Amino acid sequence: MRQLQLPLKDNPYTIHIGENLLNDETLLSSFCIGGNVLIVSNNVVAPLYIDKLNEKLGDKTVHQLIIRDGEVNKSQSSYFKILDYLIGNNFRRNDTLVALGGGVIGDLAGFAAASYQRGMNLVQLPTSLLAQVDSSVGGKTAINHPQGKNMIGAFYQPKAVVIDTLTLKSLPEREYLSGIGEIIKYALLGEKDILSILENNFESLMARDSKVLEALIYFSCRKKAQVVANDEKEQGERALLNLGHTFGHALETLTNYSYYLHGEAVAIGMLMALKLSVHKGLISADIENRYFQLIASFNLPVSVIPSFDTNEFLAVMAKDKKNQSKAYRLVLVNDSGCIIQEETDEALLTSVIESFNA
Repeated sequence: MRQLQLPLKDNPYTIHIGENLLNDETLLSSFCIGGNVLIVSNNVVAPLYIDKLNEKLGDKTVHQLIIRDGEVNKSQSSYFKILDYLIGNNFRRNDTLVALGGGVIGDLAGFAAASYQRGMNLVQLPTSLLAQVDSSVGGKTAINHPQGKNMIGAFYQPKAVVIDTLTLKSLPEREYLSGIGEIIKYALLGEKDILSILENNFESLMARDSKVLEALIYFSCRKKAQVVANDEKEQGERALLNLGHTFGHALETLTNYSYYLHGEAVAIGMLMALKLSVHKGLISADIENRYFQLIASFNLPVSVIPSFDTNEFLAVMAKDKKNQSKAYRLVLVNDSGCIIQEETDEALLTSVIESFNA
């Protein structure tokens, strides 16, 4: 098992990465404190792992709450369903909420934990690759609003993150490759170890080799932990982790979270950011082409279907929570990594965005 410390001043915790950790009774019990534990999962993940997890928490009163799978269910109604359950079953703030699932469950359950009695214990057990390398780490929790993704939420750190790499064996291929899309982001942020693994271990990654995946997850979490430790509440550097997300979130919103998986939308968003970076003279076209080939090699989308109205696209981008003025606050790529820039040239943005209409 590999371990990573996230050394936050007020809420430090450990990320545990390894095989078969959902069977580690000692590890799991050490984080699930209080007399009651509520496991929040979805209808796809729960049948695979929830009974096993329940057995490992035998000395607790364990409750289960199942949410329908899908980004569309990261909603106000699902959020209140969790709160209603906690209130109705007399949970206390020293009890524990366990998020067992992908990014939707982690964000949703995390926000409920942040809200209930002003904060209860939270443990993240991410089961998708995307959640393991990104959304379970760093304390961002949220639900979606019809006008934008993650518009309602809180920064709230878990007591621990436990990443069992064996859960990736049961992940549908499209979901698995969506996680690769998020990992590519860390390569663009300067993690050369990740870029090397992605470019030189294609067959092993497609076969879901546990050792290769463990290394990728470790390096991804290490990069995110470094950034979050320096800027927990996203006042500066942490915004770099949103590379591709301003464009990607617009895609998800315009398609009602039903067409693209998050990592797919981010993959297109990163390509948009790369193309804009080329237009602004920040990088050469060779760098754009290198990442285009890498993204395409993992069967991630490189153009947008269905087509979209650019004005609507820009209107959604304008509501992005990272914006601090009337300009679009974007993460772009340069030769040393990534930078944050304010973009006011709507004609240039329109040209870049429209080039991805299939």
